[in-house]
Amino acid sequence: MSRARITLDRDFTLGEVPRRLFGSFVEHMGRCVYTGIFEPGHPEADENGFRQDVLKLVKELGATVIRYPGGNFVSGYNWEDGIGPRENRPRRLDGAWHTVETNAFGLHEFVDWSRQAGTEIMEAINLGTRGVDAAREIVEYANHPGGTYWSDLRAKNGHKDPFDIKLWCLGNEMDGPWQIGHKTAEEYGRLAQEAAKAMRFVDPDIELVACGSSSSGMPTFGDWEQTVLTHTYDEVDYVSLHAYYQEHEGDVGSFLASAVDTDYFIESVIATADAVRAKGKHKKHINLSFDEWNVWYQRGLDTEDQPHNVAKAGWREHPRVIEDKYNVTDAVVVGTLLNSLLRHGDRVKIANQAQLVNVIAPILSEENGPAWRQTIFHPFARMAELARGQILRLSVDSDKYENARFGGTDLVDVSATWNEETGRVALFFANRGLEEAADVEVALRGFDARRVIRAEVLEIPEGGDRFTANTQSTPNQVGLKPLEGAKASGSELRATLPALSWAVIELEVVKN
Repeated sequence: MSRARITLDRDFTLGEVPRRLFGSFVEHMGRCVYTGIFEPGHPEADENGFRQDVLKLVKELGATVIRYPGGNFVSGYNWEDGIGPRENRPRRLDGAWHTVETNAFGLHEFVDWSRQAGTEIMEAINLGTRGVDAAREIVEYANHPGGTYWSDLRAKNGHKDPFDIKLWCLGNEMDGPWQIGHKTAEEYGRLAQEAAKAMRFVDPDIELVACGSSSSGMPTFGDWEQTVLTHTYDEVDYVSLHAYYQEHEGDVGSFLASAVDTDYFIESVIATADAVRAKGKHKKHINLSFDEWNVWYQRGLDTEDQPHNVAKAGWREHPRVIEDKYNVTDAVVVGTLLNSLLRHGDRVKIANQAQLVNVIAPILSEENGPAWRQTIFHPFARMAELARGQILRLSVDSDKYENARFGGTDLVDVSATWNEETGRVALFFANRGLEEAADVEVALRGFDARRVIRAEVLEIPEGGDRFTANTQSTPNQVGLKPLEGAKASGSELRATLPALSWAVIELEVVKN
């Protein structure tokens, strides 16, 4: 049995939980849009073609902001192709994912869908093949009240009132050689600076995200952020981070420790941004937008849905692309990545799990068929629901385990919040131990625990193993169930976490 002791104090907080931390991502890639959120003719589709079974799960997931329309897709996308009468919209080749884009779903449809879903929009602009003119024109189309060419065209196309989109990404992964219109840091920094200025001339109230590194392993990481922010610091509000993780060649120990890299990535970008701030004598702080993150099996699974195999099959409409089937191990890793984001919520103000439906997603759907929750759905949904109020700064003393990539790593990973309005503390745990349960003791300073309101755990189901996943025929094999034995009284909480598990415990507390 491994052990962990956690100490929290009501007076040691990091700040308010950013609600945008629980964002998601819809890209014109694979079946995320078509047969994902949008499938006219499906038995569950409304008059707009929006699948209501998927929409119900999106609301249950609790996503707060959705990034759209890409991703790699946006770097070759003409936003004007997705407006106006559907029958007049052009069919285009999408070089990013080697598919045919029908443009049956575009900006108006996404705005209408987002309003049904109750989510904020995070719109990405094309700085790969396009530039300043297209950037300012889409802001005018989306946000200007009327009386100009683009705003009047929006009204003509069915939306008299502005969309009022306030959050914008200045391109996508421009540091990546795979990106259409890939640029050096100098080239991108100058373009992003001028695009940002032009966009703010149209709407001074928008918030802007500059492209950071596509991963912490990029050869230009660090130098990229320094150069880009030197150009854009006064014009932008956030710099982006992207990270994907997978298990390599059976090294499950390193995979379970993936959040160690997330911590390093975040803290390195903060340090770089603050160095640029100091050198430039800027007053404001640049915050972080972790606007792509997830588990993604990019290597080692040479399946038909991998992008390089889709390309071999020729140009098709919305083929199956990276529809990873997530298991118990993946769900525990996702839980630790969420913990890392929450622990850095003083500077990470936006995060988007990629993607929402079908494409490396918490929700799967079938054409003319059902929709269901993947294992990774559950940690996200509970944290989006319960992580409210103040982020608590924790002291963690956990037994460790050795792994090839990160060395000694805590077996128990944790984050916590305190909602003073409701008098509740929520703790989110992961036990990375593959074989041993973990005894956890939490010391509550400044609080008296009255009772355990909720204690739930996601673990290996009876008769299963760490690879057990939810499928169309068995959609509820892995989910949350009661965590037995969690007890809280006075200034102490005790619980036992099963091997390889994610858990949430919510307490009713009073200040002492």
